Amino acid sequence: MAAPEEQELTQEQTEKLLQFQDLTGIESMDQCRHTLEQHNWNIEAAVQDRLNEQEGVPSVFNPPPSRPLQVNTADHRIYSYVVSRPQPRGLLGWGYYLIMLPFRFTYYTILDIFRFALRFIRPDPRSRVTDPVGDIVSFMHSFEEKYGRAHPVFYQGTYSQALNDAKRELRFLLVYLHGDDHQDSDEFCRNTLCAPEVISLINSRMLFWACSTNKPEGYRVSQALRENTYPFLAMIMLKDRRMTVVGRLEGLIQPDDLINQLTFIMDANQTYLVSERLEREERNQTQVLRQQQDEAYLASLRADQEKERKKREERERKRRKEEEVQQQKLAEERRRQNLQEEKERKLECLPPEPSPDDPESVKIIFKLPNDSRVERRFHFSQSLTVIHDFLFSLKESPEKFQIEANFPRRVLPCVPSEKWPNPPTLQEAGLSHTEVLFVQDLTDE
Repeated sequence: MAAPEEQELTQEQTEKLLQFQDLTGIESMDQCRHTLEQHNWNIEAAVQDRLNEQEGVPSVFNPPPSRPLQVNTADHRIYSYVVSRPQPRGLLGWGYYLIMLPFRFTYYTILDIFRFALRFIRPDPRSRVTDPVGDIVSFMHSFEEKYGRAHPVFYQGTYSQALNDAKRELRFLLVYLHGDDHQDSDEFCRNTLCAPEVISLINSRMLFWACSTNKPEGYRVSQALRENTYPFLAMIMLKDRRMTVVGRLEGLIQPDDLINQLTFIMDANQTYLVSERLEREERNQTQVLRQQQDEAYLASLRADQEKERKKREERERKRRKEEEVQQQKLAEERRRQNLQEEKERKLECLPPEPSPDDPESVKIIFKLPNDSRVERRFHFSQSLTVIHDFLFSLKESPEKFQIEANFPRRVLPCVPSEKWPNPPTLQEAGLSHTEVLFVQDLTDE
């Protein structure tokens, strides 16, 4: 049995599929599509579930295991800059360091053992991300309460949204992971991150996303970027059509040093953004050109369709005109045929013509509209209708006519009317033995 064909993706679904692949690093397009379909094409929910899975939390859909997600961190050309803590100076410094060393070792060892054991008793609450935006807003409020409002502009959205915006806008994305328990975090935030020159550089040249690793959203990003110490900064950009970490800065960095390192990383990778901008402009121009060609084609197609429509209408008009003419011809033919049949019927119904010797006969000479003359005899006792029927039966007589007498000039009532329901006889009409009557054509009236 053949496998069913996959449903064709819409343009919006295709864009989400490519975004999800860039954000997660999954090479298999089928797996990306399967994951998105499980989440009803909600890319945010799909990325969050994928991050949770990488942190050991099983997916609600139990998908098969795949390669680690998020941005590309396997590039060995990533620039890494680590600031080590300063070594003790002098006899007093070394003495204090050696005295505190056992206590620090014991403290951190016990703390790590406690945390490790706690995982078996109670799962880490940071492993389940339920409100990523709430985690970001909560960190922003706590940062401003502790260090003030003079700081770089925080990106108010999830990590995946920041990646997507940086990719769309072709900008650098600076990620800061805040370790609340680390001894250098306060000094870094207060003296370095809130320095005016650092704020100016970050706000003008990159997006800035930050979160505490004590928050579920920050913790899962920490698991993806795998920082070694705090403070931790990662520079991410679109490189080779994938969001890639191009720089890692770890440790307590001074403001001038941070500016130099960020500037160096951006200058070293600016060509990739320039190249991507050129490719994107070329794609946009190609798309615009294709759209213009499609519009021109559609315009030509509509013009052709309009011409064809007008031709069809003209053909239909001519056909209807021909049918109308043909119907008029048939109607005229039927009318003439009916008229001829009526003439023949009238002719058959005419009484016989009286003989010239009959003293009650009337000789009538009719002058027709075509100047021809017709002569016939009638009986005084006959109705004027007989005269009308006789003239009507003649081929040369008009369809509608009236009969007029000259002395005195009058119209003879040969057909029934309101005044003469029963037309009079020839004698009652005052006709003499010999009469000349005129036939007036009424056909056009």
